[in-house]
Amino acid sequence: MSGWQIAQLNTAHMLAPAESPQLAEFFANLDRINALADQAPGFVWRLQDDEGSATNFRPFGADVLVNMSVWLDIESLHNYVYRSAHIEIMAKRKQWFELLREAYSVLWWIPASTFPTLEQAQEKLELLKMKGPSSEAFTFKEAFPSPEHSIGGDSLDVRHFDDRCSAD
Repeated sequence: MSGWQIAQLNTAHMLAPAESPQLAEFFANLDRINALADQAPGFVWRLQDDEGSATNFRPFGADVLVNMSVWLDIESLHNYVYRSAHIEIMAKRKQWFELLREAYSVLWWIPASTFPTLEQAQEKLELLKMKGPSSEAFTFKEAFPSPEHSIGGDSLDVRHFDDRCSAD
């Protein structure tokens, strides 16, 4: 078992208020998609309140939803995001969320059995925006191996994942 796990933050800028008819389909599917994540191979943890929702966390502003989770490895997260029913929701994201030109999602390695804070996630997203992908903050397209698979801090065997979907 690895001493590292992958953390992810995804942000989404809503095109309308959460209670609007425009976002009704998105919110109607949240419990189903969250349950799918919770049962996915490699899933470890996700940010949620006492009711099981993350939609009340708004560290980036009232119109920005966040999703933060921890997975055993990048492959497990990638399979959930792009090879499960989750892709159906992603394909419709332009109906509900702004198309952003800057980074809105970030991946980073954390020690196993720990969980990230929203503050750490914000720092990682800002680092990605400022410096681009690095071993400290990266994307599926330019992923870096866990620290235990790096030599001298250099990234080796960088994994590339196709994170495009029909909504892009």
